[in-house]
Amino acid sequence: MVVLLANRANLQARRLHERIATRLRGSCETVWRRRAEPGEPGPYRVVGEVTPRRFLGIDAYPTDDARIEIGFRLETEVEYEHYWCTWIEPDRGLAVGWHQDGSHEELGSVHLQLDSGDTVIERQAATFIDAHPLAVVARRLPSLGGVVQGVTWEDGEPVGIEIAGEIDR
Repeated sequence: MVVLLANRANLQARRLHERIATRLRGSCETVWRRRAEPGEPGPYRVVGEVTPRRFLGIDAYPTDDARIEIGFRLETEVEYEHYWCTWIEPDRGLAVGWHQDGSHEELGSVHLQLDSGDTVIERQAATFIDAHPLAVVARRLPSLGGVVQGVTWEDGEPVGIEIAGEIDR
């Protein structure tokens, strides 16, 4: 008997995102996998809610709520997966993280992006990691705190990213 699985690539994507959720459970208070919303690339997002002070290992931070969202699109026109690994603070309208999505080729295949609301504040070239998606998450997640702390502010608005020290950009 032959069993045909419909949308086999989607099953692989689901399994990958479930494994990413398992990886985030050590760093986040609550973790879930959701389907990507219309306009979001890729089939799924893994969302982890964090307490910024705890995640960043600092005593004071201007907001109590943040989340990490990670998503991969495995089937692309290029030889590598597209991904998004982003820190989001809904109360302040802040989003900062890595995008490997085939846009902004002038910056290379991956860039670090800072958004305030619907406005892109800054994009910087970032290191391409030629590895399995779980290895990419394992390298990006420890660097995320340094990126978040590198966001510079003026008059309550994010204006750029200044990363000091050795952070895997």
